[in-house]
Amino acid sequence: MELAERKNLLEGVDARTRLAGSNKMEILLFSLGTREIFGINVFKVREVGRTPHITKTPNMPRGVEGLISLRGNVIPVLSLISFLEHKDQHHEHGKTMMVAEYSKRTLGFLVHEVDRIIRVDWEKVKAPESVLSSNQGLITAITELDDGKLVSILDVEQILANAFGEAIIVDIPPANIDEDVGIFFADDSIVARRKITEVLDKLGVKHKHATNGAEAWTRLQGIASHAAQTGRGVRDELRLILVDAEMPEMDGYVLTKNIKSDQRFSGIPVVMHSSLSSEANHAMGKVVGVDAYVAKFDAEILADTLRPLLER
Repeated sequence: MELAERKNLLEGVDARTRLAGSNKMEILLFSLGTREIFGINVFKVREVGRTPHITKTPNMPRGVEGLISLRGNVIPVLSLISFLEHKDQHHEHGKTMMVAEYSKRTLGFLVHEVDRIIRVDWEKVKAPESVLSSNQGLITAITELDDGKLVSILDVEQILANAFGEAIIVDIPPANIDEDVGIFFADDSIVARRKITEVLDKLGVKHKHATNGAEAWTRLQGIASHAAQTGRGVRDELRLILVDAEMPEMDGYVLTKNIKSDQRFSGIPVVMHSSLSSEANHAMGKVVGVDAYVAKFDAEILADTLRPLLER
């Protein structure tokens, strides 16, 4: 893809709030010099261009090529191929760089080449368990192109955890709540589920979870049906629902839309917890009725957002 095409590729992306609740995902396709096709949610990508000069620094974490200055800000640059299995193959230094905004951090991702943007239904974005791949631990989902080729959507949270380590959760005071207060949360990232669980345990709240939006909606309907059978309200079992924005099979926007349109969940706040921190994503959350939006991953901010909703 030519440079001019790359510059035009992302025009208008941040204004696409019409995707809210449509259960469609826009994926930027790219290659890493292997036969495999990779993808990343286009909302994570701010710009695409040729790889600039990278300043090498000593003792950088594995996969971090160095630092660059981008409009007055110094950002780390990661070579994505270094995190993936590529048996005895030599790969050139990534000639293209994607600038990504992730969890309030700006990073450069080196790739071989950027292809195009595709729009797919989230229900066609599947969990990767059904595909045998040596890179499975770094793949959060897969989807299929019209020609039958598979696209591996990278788990950026896992890659960043591998490079920089997981965030250390400081001491979080417990919430002033009854011991039977419960939360339901949905997130497809193993790293995120582990950190969310740690925060909820410190708050002293019971919790159940799902690994994608479709599973979450099925389980929530089961909880609502069980509550009706026992003569209780869903709020007696769940005080709050925490959803990720992007999940296989059903995204957090559609999941929120479903929850908010079902009277059984009336009065239960929905908090969206997402690595997508742009204003467009906040606006998309408002469109479907999200009660609060928290960017990943700051444990204290997450706890401070959840605590008053749990205690009220």
